Amino acid sequence: MKDIEIVLEDKPGQLALLGKILGENQISLEGGGVFQNGENAIAHFLVEQPEKAKRVLENSGVKVTRINNVIIQKLKQNVPGQLGEFCKELANEGINILVQYSDHANQLIVVVDDYERGKKVSDKWMKKWWNNEDYII
Repeated sequence: MKDIEIVLEDKPGQLALLGKILGENQISLEGGGVFQNGENAIAHFLVEQPEKAKRVLENSGVKVTRINNVIIQKLKQNVPGQLGEFCKELANEGINILVQYSDHANQLIVVVDDYERGKKVSDKWMKKWWNNEDYII
């Protein structure tokens, strides 16, 4: 799965258009959100087919600015402070979080400025918190 970054005009119907285009092309959104930013809105969505999503959106006049690798992180929902602790681990390694949202399985989706280093932090976190449990992303 990857994150696609999309620029939408800040006007009614743009998210509906995006959803219609992707739906007609059998592309499912697995998580994400849209954030108003001045005259535009920035959308980030998790998809299984990022290149296809980019192609069909751009062919319909929707601007896709980037495709991002994502860190998919499961937090223990019954342990308060997990988000803060995980983000602190990234910060301690000098890794900047560019985008954060959740997917439909309640997993944390993170786009960082250094994916390889961020993935190492995530892997270490997973071993610490999910060591003896059957959790596979």
